[in-house]
Amino acid sequence: MKMRKLSWLLLLLVFVKTNTLLAQKSTIYTSDLKDYNRAVSLFKDNQYASAQFLFEKVKEETKDEEIKSDCAYYDASCAVRLGHANADVLMESFLKEYPTSSKSNQAYVEVAHHYFNQKDYAEALNWFEKVDESQLSAADRDRFNFQKGYSFFSSKNKKEATTYFNKVLKSEVYGPQAKYYLGFMAYEGDNYQEANKYFDAVSGDEKYAEKLSYYQADMNFKSGNFQKAIELGQKAMAKSTPAEKSELNKIIGESYFNLKNYSEAIPYLVAYKGKAGKWNNTDYYQLGYAYYKQNNFENAIAQFNKIVGGKDAVAQNAYYHLGESYLKLDKKQQALNAFKNASEMPFDAAIQEDAYLNYAKLSYELGNSYQSVPAVLLGFINKYPNNSSRPVVEKLLIDSYISSKNYKEALVLLEKNKTPENKSAYQKVTFYSGLELYTNRNYEAALQMFQKSLANSVDAEFTARATFWKGETEYVLNDYNKSLLSFKQFAGMSAAASTPEYKNSNYNIAYAYFKLKEYESAGDAFQKFIDKVKDDKTRITDAYLRLADCRYVTTKYWPAMEAYNKVIELKSVDADYAYFQKALCYGFVSRNDKKIEELNSFIAAYPKSSYRDDAMFELANTYVATNKQDLAIKTYDRLTTEYKNSSFTSKAILREGLVYYNSDRNSEALVKFKKVTAEYPKTPEAMQAVATARLIYVDSGKVSEYANWVRTLDFVAVTDADLDNDTYESAAKQYEQGNNAQAISGYRAYISSFPNGIHVLKANYYLAQAYYAEGQKDKAIPNYEYVVAAPRNEFTEQSLTRLGQILLNSGAKDKAIPVLLRLENEADLAQNKVFAQSNLMKAYYENKEYSNAVVYAEKVLSNPKTDDNVKSDAQIIIARAAMQAGEEAKGKAAYAKLLSIAKGELAAEALYYDAYFKNKESKFEASNTAVQKLAKSYASYRLYGAKGLVLMAKNFYGLKDSFQATYILESVIQNFSDFPDVVAEAQTELNAIKAEESKTNSSIK
Repeated sequence: MKMRKLSWLLLLLVFVKTNTLLAQKSTIYTSDLKDYNRAVSLFKDNQYASAQFLFEKVKEETKDEEIKSDCAYYDASCAVRLGHANADVLMESFLKEYPTSSKSNQAYVEVAHHYFNQKDYAEALNWFEKVDESQLSAADRDRFNFQKGYSFFSSKNKKEATTYFNKVLKSEVYGPQAKYYLGFMAYEGDNYQEANKYFDAVSGDEKYAEKLSYYQADMNFKSGNFQKAIELGQKAMAKSTPAEKSELNKIIGESYFNLKNYSEAIPYLVAYKGKAGKWNNTDYYQLGYAYYKQNNFENAIAQFNKIVGGKDAVAQNAYYHLGESYLKLDKKQQALNAFKNASEMPFDAAIQEDAYLNYAKLSYELGNSYQSVPAVLLGFINKYPNNSSRPVVEKLLIDSYISSKNYKEALVLLEKNKTPENKSAYQKVTFYSGLELYTNRNYEAALQMFQKSLANSVDAEFTARATFWKGETEYVLNDYNKSLLSFKQFAGMSAAASTPEYKNSNYNIAYAYFKLKEYESAGDAFQKFIDKVKDDKTRITDAYLRLADCRYVTTKYWPAMEAYNKVIELKSVDADYAYFQKALCYGFVSRNDKKIEELNSFIAAYPKSSYRDDAMFELANTYVATNKQDLAIKTYDRLTTEYKNSSFTSKAILREGLVYYNSDRNSEALVKFKKVTAEYPKTPEAMQAVATARLIYVDSGKVSEYANWVRTLDFVAVTDADLDNDTYESAAKQYEQGNNAQAISGYRAYISSFPNGIHVLKANYYLAQAYYAEGQKDKAIPNYEYVVAAPRNEFTEQSLTRLGQILLNSGAKDKAIPVLLRLENEADLAQNKVFAQSNLMKAYYENKEYSNAVVYAEKVLSNPKTDDNVKSDAQIIIARAAMQAGEEAKGKAAYAKLLSIAKGELAAEALYYDAYFKNKESKFEASNTAVQKLAKSYASYRLYGAKGLVLMAKNFYGLKDSFQATYILESVIQNFSDFPDVVAEAQTELNAIKAEESKTNSSIK
């Protein structure tokens, strides 16, 4: 009994305890459920922040694992909807902690739907992929399939998108949308039959109607149904967005274009806005071609020339029609570049051939800076031997050899093609090449060219001209006998009379005789020239002067005076010389009184003449001859006072001493003789002064005094005088006979034996001359230096000239400069002064002493006796120095002057700068004209051709012609790699242009 009571009591206690625990648990559970339900209610009301707070609270407090699991799900779902950064972490945590939760699949679905609604399709797809589709209800499945399909569609995964869209085709809600997107994908894939099937299925839905018109217009266009595309496009236009309107304009315009209805196409093509605001090369081509077909060539060009960098059939077609458009407007240089570009593209063989033909013809007409015109024409003949225009091109080829002046390349081509029909061209090209070489002072090469021309005699006129210029070249090379023969041959040719050289033939013959010292014949030839030519004042004046000299030398003084008078009447630059020579003539006809009168008149009339010291010396001598010693002495004194550095000064002092000696005024004579020996030692005058002084000392019995005086003179060795004379005369005889090698040996022996001998000055001078004649010019330097270091003498001027030449030719310009400065100051002969000034000008320029170079250039230009070649040198130095100093205005003026007289490469340089300055002034058309002339006349000077092309590109860009600018620059880069500086400039310009043009043309990279 007790045991049973105890059991019941124990059972009661357990029951009470259990009920107490159950009551406590139930109270807690009820409280958790209340908060949980409230949180769910907030979640459904989209109050996610409040709901999340409660879910987190319940999850923290509840002991119920199921509620805890649901709270974790809703907590993560709230985070997703609130866009919290840790939403993914919370959801992953939920799935990891509660993998068996019934809400796991729903979690994936709802998060995916949320991201889908936020249009974050990539993230939505990430969650859709986690969903177990088998657990979805029928109601949720359509929404899931459509949204997942659309997410694939947005991710460009058309295959998967198609799979999911196909699953909802029968859905009342999602079916129309799926069909629309399936149609759109088919449209994008150019499957227009499939696209139309789906689009037709939704065509009754207003929501899609506007878009469908656009797509159907585009599909019809792409299918070649252009008229239908136009109708649909115009129908869709009113309800389309601006971007769609732009595309519709393109569809309609291009449809009209394909139907060859160009006038209707133009307004639509113009209205097209391009892709991302940019057109491509095809867009420009279509509009350009439409304008072209309407004969609106200006607008056609404006579009075609925006096609930059095109390398396809569209570009080739565009460039060809661009060339034709330019031709219609007579813009031939632009047409040349366009045809050249089209001819280099292989996409359409017929267009390529016709473009090449046009390019070749225009190259002949205008010149070509890219390659020689003959090479272009020959290239066409070789590439298209069966072209119907071949005979025309072959004729142009022959003419181009001459017109292009690109003789070097022309000769290369002709040497390779020595056919009989090219013989005439070869004769002319070698002739003109010889002229060019002669102009550039390359005389040896010029002579070879004239000889080649004569070896291919076809045209009698060119045979005659080549003969004449062969004579000119031989003359310049000092081969006067051959020169005379050539001039005579020329004069005897029947074709000579029609040549431009004929009028000067007697003049040239006369000079050849003159150089051969056949003065009688020379004078007769000069007279013939004077009798025949009336309109060449410069040569007529010179001919009168040389005629006078010839008559003078042949002692025909009265005819000489008549000719000298003509020179004076013509106010020649040589009038002073003529006046002086005329005065001398009076002495030879025994009219010393008239001679004295004329010399005095000359001295008064020509105060700056280089012959004034000659005149004073001659006047004083004439006074002596007429026994007017006082006037003679007065005149000698005047000469030595006014001309301390004259070659006549030492002679005047000596003559004055002789006058005193002959008048028995020995003490005064000795003063003069000693002055000569002191101031002009070793000169012939000093030697004569010593000899005459000896007579005075001997006559007066003062031999010892004479001996003491002579010992102070280092150039007189009385005891060795005979040996001195004999040694010198032996060498001099060899020199006079033209035996230079023996003369050199003799003069060297004399100088070695008699370093202070009587004839040491002469010996040094003639030794130097002999070395020079033998081509041993460097060995002549010390001997010329000896002569010029001595006091002024009869050899000083010639020695300075030769010494300057040798130093310049050996590259020792720094040593040459002081020599040339002396020559400039001391020269009596005008040509030697010009030689000094012109070479000082060049030397200073090469030393970059531009101010000094300009000073001497201006001196050269101011000298009326300067020839055109030297004037060209002076002008180019002024121009270049000005450009180096940044004085462009001065450079411009100098280049303009140079252009009027320059030939060859200097002319090319001047023409380039003519174009350069016009470009700087924005005179783009005029600048291009100058560049075209450069290409036409000076194509062989490739540096200036390349630089000119860069200028032309700048000009065209200034004229808004992008194609011309870029094409020319690209051609420079491709064709002129031998001039890296020019290529670099072209590349810089091209990069700048392309950068600018890429803002509106999507084809430019």
